[in-house]
Amino acid sequence: MSEPNTVKILSCAEVETRKSSGADIILLDVRTGEEWGERHIPGVVHISLQALASKHRELDQTKEIICICERGIRSLHAANFLLFQCGYPNVCSMDGGMSEWTGEVESSYI
Repeated sequence: MSEPNTVKILSCAEVETRKSSGADIILLDVRTGEEWGERHIPGVVHISLQALASKHRELDQTKEIICICERGIRSLHAANFLLFQCGYPNVCSMDGGMSEWTGEVESSYI
């Protein structure tokens, strides 16, 4: 019996390793335009979570897609949407989001 599809959760270190190794991935930032404008990882694709339903077809389904948000909740929602509603086969969510990526996790979230 095969396991059902699940969204993989990656640490920031795992995402950085994939990115720096030149892996054929899409880093998908699903934060708002304002959040993205404040800071983002170079080379990311920006499609806000609200726009994802109408714009997901812009993404290459043959690549691993790693969803990123501020803390990891919206990216998990986006990854689940892409996997279960849209049929993208290889979708991950970055745990901790941009807050962890940039080392700015507030003490109340640790």
